[in-house]
Amino acid sequence: MLRPMSIDRATPLHSRVRGFGVTIFTEMTRLALEHRAVNLAQGFPDFPGPDFVKDAAVAAIRDDRNQYARMAGELVLVEAIARDLSQRHGLTYDPMTEVCVTSGATEAIHDALLALCGPGDQVLMLDPSYDSYRACCLLAGAEPRTIPLRAPEFTWDEAEVRAAFTAKTRVLLLNSPHNPTGRALSREELELLAQLCVEHDVVCVADEVYDRLVYEGAHIPIATWPRMRERTLTLNSSAKTFSLTGWKIGWASGPAELVRGLASVHQFVTFAVATPLQHAIAQALGAPQTYFDGLRADYLARRDLLTSALAAVGFRVQPPEGAYFVMADIAPLTDEDDVAFCRRLVTEIGVAVVPATALYADPATGARLGRKLVRFAFCKRLETLRAAIERLGKLRR
Repeated sequence: MLRPMSIDRATPLHSRVRGFGVTIFTEMTRLALEHRAVNLAQGFPDFPGPDFVKDAAVAAIRDDRNQYARMAGELVLVEAIARDLSQRHGLTYDPMTEVCVTSGATEAIHDALLALCGPGDQVLMLDPSYDSYRACCLLAGAEPRTIPLRAPEFTWDEAEVRAAFTAKTRVLLLNSPHNPTGRALSREELELLAQLCVEHDVVCVADEVYDRLVYEGAHIPIATWPRMRERTLTLNSSAKTFSLTGWKIGWASGPAELVRGLASVHQFVTFAVATPLQHAIAQALGAPQTYFDGLRADYLARRDLLTSALAAVGFRVQPPEGAYFVMADIAPLTDEDDVAFCRRLVTEIGVAVVPATALYADPATGARLGRKLVRFAFCKRLETLRAAIERLGKLRR
């Protein structure tokens, strides 16, 4: 006879998720809507994605590409991903065994950490960081361990980097170009991380979703370093490159053993992602270079417009090297901390941004290094940015 399941009705959730709540992005977007503020908080474009990609999706739907896709990704897409990595970076992957398509890069992060980590393992990450990193670590039972980046250049202390790698380190979760600071790690910085991964037998999960948005120099995949291809899962997605964040087409590439582990989780989390959208992104990856050059040029213009305006208002700001975020120092403008300033900014000035302390995996580091920083997203139309800039002028007055 089966016993009735006993549930604590006051706290039915497991302890690992009780503290998650809603993300800061959800909260700031809610406040932006409530106060009719210009939303520079959440990192999604307010302009349409390219017609040639949308037309390809419509054509795939009409061609009845509407049933379950192959679990690891439609052949046309995994082949396009492998071809793109080979042409751009000289990285050769077997599309059948070394590429897996996921529901956005965020699912790929989750799958990778569940496949690679467990209780007692540590996951290294740069701090501040994309907020899902810490959550994915905790869901996998692993301990987040951070390498702090310090304003204004958002660089690290090499001794702290070396000390962060221990016998418990299982994964380096690396994001470059980096959200939220906009850092694109230098060749020397990547070489240090590669050396330490090899020395400590650490797997690198490289989140490279902003790889096409580098404004100073060029993106360098860490998988290209000696002995790193065999220990690196490289993650990417269509969201940033094609301004289609709602499509959630991401992917992972790497050695067959690591991809197989990630895919074994993926098959029970999502199984397969939208078939017609996969066909559209396969075509999109073969777009002419002029499209990608234009994307970068457009974002560079947005970056320069916003950073110049922020400096004129009185923020202390350094133009980011990549991605589409600006971390600005509010110390010259106010004695408030980042949370109080962001609340006042959205309610009184009419601009929504993100307080930096919400973006630290280590709250103590955030309290020490982030309480005078806020994050602006410039993945917006020029008229949206100009509207925000006009409102921000009230701070100066």
